[in-house]
Amino acid sequence: MEELLERVSAWPEKAQEELAVLIADVEASHLGNEYELTAEDIAALDRSLADVKAGRLVDDEEIAALFNRHFG
Repeated sequence: MEELLERVSAWPEKAQEELAVLIADVEASHLGNEYELTAEDIAALDRSLADVKAGRLVDDEEIAALFNRHFG
């Protein structure tokens, strides 16, 4: 592990940043660290809940058509 970490210092900055994100995700999943929602996160969830309550949903066929148009 120490050898790997020594090599990381020679990686491009972007690769090091990606590794840092991955390490933080692994640490959180194994150590039980919880993500704290920001005010922006809470607002986005509130908007999503309002959409669901108002029936503003996309059906499976529309999602499949969109997916197929871009990836199919």
